[in-house]
Amino acid sequence: MPIPGTPSRAELVEHLVRTRIAGDVATPRENNLSHYRKLANGDRGFWLGLELGDRWSDEQDVLAVMAERVGVNDDPEYRYGQDTIDPELTVAALERVAGRLRKAADGGQRVLFATGHPGGLLDVHRATAAALRAAGCEIVVIPEGLTTEEGYVQQFADVAVLEHGASLWHTHSGEPMKAILTGLERAGRPLPDLVVADHGWAGYAGQHGVDSVGYADCNDPALFLAESEGTLQVAVPLDDHVVSPRYYDPMTAYLLAEAGLA
Repeated sequence: MPIPGTPSRAELVEHLVRTRIAGDVATPRENNLSHYRKLANGDRGFWLGLELGDRWSDEQDVLAVMAERVGVNDDPEYRYGQDTIDPELTVAALERVAGRLRKAADGGQRVLFATGHPGGLLDVHRATAAALRAAGCEIVVIPEGLTTEEGYVQQFADVAVLEHGASLWHTHSGEPMKAILTGLERAGRPLPDLVVADHGWAGYAGQHGVDSVGYADCNDPALFLAESEGTLQVAVPLDDHVVSPRYYDPMTAYLLAEAGLA
């Protein structure tokens, strides 16, 4: 399944569809609409560390943004069955992330990496961090002893994660990122110039005023709403936990090549 070397744009699009990172993804339509409705109804568990107020209280407005920025079906009457992520939108977003990574590399910036989906995206972040370090960036080391109600905030392979019961934990919460940024401020250390993350880790950083780019699935609309409002610089639409994490390797290779980091 992996593509040897760095894929062309067309090869990457085909790979994303074949591995269901984009195209006909595993997340069903009814799950997408349920999450859009919960966000619109004010369920903060779906706000991913952001403060949305009452700006997105109409789920049809949420659906419209998701159709535009992710490629889900834009018909509000289509309520069950297959839904989609447009692979062209995925690649276009990756190219925008690459531009921000180039800026970080050119400026030798401080960059923090984090994931709430370690089973799928940990190595995407690890490889990106390694490339930026090689280009002269400082990869932010998080303070020690950070906790949230869910567990311990740790750092593995340059990527901040949540640990719970000796396992890396899946979380959409913004609280771990809040703990990191608060810990840095308390220690008198500068905040990152850039956060590369996903879900609540990216959302909270953007809400806190830190340049942030993030990955999100088609049933997690908050980051795409934040991108539309300018709170988040880029939100990349993809299925965030496909059958094998190795399926993301060609995507990572393309991202780093576009950023001039390969």
